Amino acid sequence: MSLRVAVQMDPLETIKIAGDSSFALMLAAQARGHELYHYDVRTLAYDSSHGAAGRLTCWGAPVTVQRVEGNHYLRGEYRLIDLGEDIDVVLMRQDPPFDLGYITATHLLERLAGRTLVVNDPAAVRNAPEKVMVLDYARFMPPTFVARRIEDVKRFHLDHPGDLVVKPLHGNGGKAVFRVPADGSNLGALVEMFQNAWVEPFMVQPFLPNVAEGDKRIVLVDGVFAGAINRRPGEGEFRSNLAVGGSAEACGLTAREEEICAAMGPDLKARGLVFVGIDVIGGEWLTEINVTSPTGIVAIDRFNGTDTGAMIWDAIEVRHAAMIAG
Repeated sequence: MSLRVAVQMDPLETIKIAGDSSFALMLAAQARGHELYHYDVRTLAYDSSHGAAGRLTCWGAPVTVQRVEGNHYLRGEYRLIDLGEDIDVVLMRQDPPFDLGYITATHLLERLAGRTLVVNDPAAVRNAPEKVMVLDYARFMPPTFVARRIEDVKRFHLDHPGDLVVKPLHGNGGKAVFRVPADGSNLGALVEMFQNAWVEPFMVQPFLPNVAEGDKRIVLVDGVFAGAINRRPGEGEFRSNLAVGGSAEACGLTAREEEICAAMGPDLKARGLVFVGIDVIGGEWLTEINVTSPTGIVAIDRFNGTDTGAMIWDAIEVRHAAMIAG
């Protein structure tokens, strides 16, 4: 069955197709005969005068995609699209920040429930930001502190002497992640910077030296392990995100990582979180659960010879059929 798929994402002309997971999902959908549309989240509009559920529209255009650098898409004419009537599946794939604009979009998309399948489920995404949902699995995490006052952070540092890592609670791609030396010499300045830049608390953890061995990205599809890559920091870096110069290599799972996947898999599936990427350092320390716009499937498939995009579309098609069947 051909599906009409609207992809809510950043401008197509800005993406780097060699490693972009959203683009890979579009290619996989197109290969199955699904129709593709692209729109910017800022064009969402809701009209309550159209029945009990209202009418949610966007300004979008049909697109076809191909893996040709510099000529990777062809876009048709923009038009007003009724996401509840004209579309079967919405892929919510725009990059964070996870701000009020992002949260408002999840509230609007939630109104499509029962008519159009949204992946990942918008209510679940709203309730599961990367560095907050992970606290549900604290038994797998390094010691973690979420606060805003310098006095509280200093107390945590006394309890956990050594280098620290400070990062924004709703950041992405390794941006604004700082290492604090054991003497805490830059801690005060960093806390001031975080207080001025963000209204929410920030996260503090002990620095894990085995991050030099890599930060593993593990992808789960509808709660089931699909593949993993190990990301190593680049020269002069402690962050291993590919977006900041990290390199990827093939890997398997440790027994501890298998335990982590088994523990959270059923919960992810129940929440409607179809495509999830979790981050584990040193084979044992869970640090993030990525649900807003997970990445990594292109590298995973390249190393493992798998087709994670097809696995994701298998799961989406099953969910869509179940929704239509009631």
